[in-house]
Amino acid sequence: MVDFSLSETFSPLTSAELIAQEKSMMDEHRFQHCIGVSQTAAKLARLNHYDVAKAALTGFVHDYAKQIPVSVYRQTIKEQGFDPDLLNYNRAIWHGIVGSWFIQRDLKITDPEIITAVKRHTTGDVTMTTLDKIVFVADFIEPGRDFPGVEEARKVAYADLNAGVGYELAHTLAFLIEQRAKIYPKTLLAYNQWAVKK
Repeated sequence: MVDFSLSETFSPLTSAELIAQEKSMMDEHRFQHCIGVSQTAAKLARLNHYDVAKAALTGFVHDYAKQIPVSVYRQTIKEQGFDPDLLNYNRAIWHGIVGSWFIQRDLKITDPEIITAVKRHTTGDVTMTTLDKIVFVADFIEPGRDFPGVEEARKVAYADLNAGVGYELAHTLAFLIEQRAKIYPKTLLAYNQWAVKK
């Protein structure tokens, strides 16, 4: 099980309360994914001289809102003043950008760096903090992930966090293009920033 003994630094909820609340929001597969991202974020934090507890907590809560119903998302976007263009996308984008609102409401986490990292973990961005990069990459390479290229992605990310961000963006864009899926504008901008070979 995950231990967030330092979670009180970032939320008034105890570690046990935070874990119980998160578990109530998702199925077991998603919960195990969040544990994997938390553990991977902690490993990346150690490699990159970042706050391990903060990275682990952010990795754990990154998908807190992933399984909230579409109707609730649509209502929240309209009522909470989010960019209306978000309605042209889906939960793949919403659970980061809009999901951060649910994390603040339910888990009482308001640390700006954590909230920003959750927002950016689905899209990337031109400007990314160390925590942004850690969560973005940990989500892609956690131990439960199994897709062609994942071992290479892990190797790249553990050697160089920025290169890991670029690798992930290149592969994500290739996948979306193959699916003829709509690409969120910030993801294209992030690709140009982090993935283009200089």
